[in-house]
Amino acid sequence: MKCIFTICLFFLLACSQTKKIAQTPIVSPSITTPLNISLNGKLFTALFQQRAAEYRALCFQGYNIARMRIDAYTSQTEKPKAIITDIDETILDNSPYAVKQAYNGIEYTQTSWYEWTDKSAADTMPGAAAFLKYVASKNIQVFYVTNRMDRERESTLVNLNKYGFPNADPIHLYTRTDTSSKEARRLQIMDRYEVVLLMGDNLADLSSMFDKRTELERTENANALASEFGKKFIVFPNANYGDWEAALFKSLKKQSEKDSVLKKVLKSY
Repeated sequence: MKCIFTICLFFLLACSQTKKIAQTPIVSPSITTPLNISLNGKLFTALFQQRAAEYRALCFQGYNIARMRIDAYTSQTEKPKAIITDIDETILDNSPYAVKQAYNGIEYTQTSWYEWTDKSAADTMPGAAAFLKYVASKNIQVFYVTNRMDRERESTLVNLNKYGFPNADPIHLYTRTDTSSKEARRLQIMDRYEVVLLMGDNLADLSSMFDKRTELERTENANALASEFGKKFIVFPNANYGDWEAALFKSLKKQSEKDSVLKKVLKSY
């Protein structure tokens, strides 16, 4: 009888203790760091770039259209033919850099960018190498016009040659000069070659009509050149960065200020 009483007492105590535990409120850890829309957004755009089959499909679509334009092109002059392509987010994928910066809670810096490009570790965008090799097989020169600095020339060529990109040599690589505008460099190439098409992820890669323009001017000029996209101009997706950011944020530097702009301009209901 004493044994049964002891067991019952133990059972009641156990139930009482369980009830106390169940009633203890769950306290979430306090979040001291404010939500950073801009940087957190870059993580999601990098996620899309790295993991979404839709991103791969958009790249393939761009290169497929470019191939069709190459095949359909008829020479206008006796000049040798060429194409002009940007590098970053047009043929090389730099999303690992965006991820690391976002994890560190900071935007782009020149020093950290050099650290990344010095590694010559950027992967190719899906379909890029195959397309440019096809271009070369048609006896068309490939010129790489980039806003990477001249100090990045060697590491960039190493990165391009790693994947067998054609014409990946100092003669065909045009790095940034004294301005971010690519117009002067494009004109140098166009003076000697008949340029079949231009490729880029940023509209300023294609035309001076997009150099240092406001958001409204960029929109109006894109509308004016609507018939050229998919014909003379091939644009690749890049939601992570570009001149569209500069047009939107202007000279704002603080993340809190940028986040305020986003809240003002984004449509909701």
